Amino acid sequence: MTSHRSPPPDVTELKWREPRLAEIRTPKGKLRLTFGPGSGLSRRPGDPPGVVWGVGDRGPNLKIKTAMERWGLDHLAPLRERDGAKVLPLPDFQPCLAELRVGRRRVHLERLLPLEGPDGPLSGRAPAGSAEAAMEPTFDLAGHVLPADPAGVDPEGVAALADGTFWVCEEYGPSLLQVGGDGAVLRRWTPAGHTLAGAEPVLPQAARRRRLNRGFEGLTASGDGVFLYAVFQSAMADAPHESTAIWKLDAQSGALLAEYAYPFDTPESFTADAAAGEVRSKDLKVCDLAWVGPDRILVLERISRSARIYRVDVSAPGRLAKTLVFSTDDHPDVAADLEGVTLLSERELLLVTDNDFGTEGAETRFYRVRFEGAL
Repeated sequence: MTSHRSPPPDVTELKWREPRLAEIRTPKGKLRLTFGPGSGLSRRPGDPPGVVWGVGDRGPNLKIKTAMERWGLDHLAPLRERDGAKVLPLPDFQPCLAELRVGRRRVHLERLLPLEGPDGPLSGRAPAGSAEAAMEPTFDLAGHVLPADPAGVDPEGVAALADGTFWVCEEYGPSLLQVGGDGAVLRRWTPAGHTLAGAEPVLPQAARRRRLNRGFEGLTASGDGVFLYAVFQSAMADAPHESTAIWKLDAQSGALLAEYAYPFDTPESFTADAAAGEVRSKDLKVCDLAWVGPDRILVLERISRSARIYRVDVSAPGRLAKTLVFSTDDHPDVAADLEGVTLLSERELLLVTDNDFGTEGAETRFYRVRFEGAL
């Protein structure tokens, strides 16, 4: 019997011009900060072909070691002993949604939607009294302590709905935010027993067991907008690093309707990462979800240099079986740090990397992946 394998997908890198946020003079040159919409991607049902929505995370931040060694900010030396300390070059940065237009060869930025809360612009600073604020104390470029933000957000995923609204998942709460077409937060859901300014504690209390800085990382919605699917970046704090949880939620009430266990591949199987050094199970993460059709979603799983996209069937709760759709190990030209995925059409994906706002010179990279058959 002759075996027929599908031809490999065609991968094309698309051009992109980084939106400039600021240029900061340092002893070792200009720190050029740029906006990156690569934390998550989504297509809105009914939007014109090529229109995609992206989201950026909490904003530019630097480890003290990087600030000193790369940029010569030696006056920050006293902060080296502060565990987890970060410098925020733009302390009042507003996390944003981004409307993008994908052309044949280029991705264009159409507009930004800065996130606004009831009391004004949201920032990426951790909420006061939170474990995140304690884990990563933040300072400005002069080394002064920055105030916490009672409603701070660290967005990581977006789902664009047909009615013109969005759902955004973020890590601090972790929480889900419904956002209007103007960027204004309409409501925010947190886990029961956890309060944030202006939020409703309607999500399952189990979300509080997420590992710090490993909260909600990916989000998608069913085609009719009735259900939300949210994934935790890693296993819960009291669970082994063998799988992570995907939750199916009612988009009106936040009620948990189903829970799935998404099993990770072995860390050693991510060949580009393994070749670069030791890999451990705790390095595994899920970075985004994408709706493909009834009870079918795509999952972006990666370490750093290697990433894979799997299709899973979510018609029944429990442990998920995975079908490989795409692996960067077969396409080494795809850059590291893929974080976003969405469908452009039934045969095409759009992938994007996270540029960390250019703090270490990285640029956002977009890729169109075209398959012979429908996904």
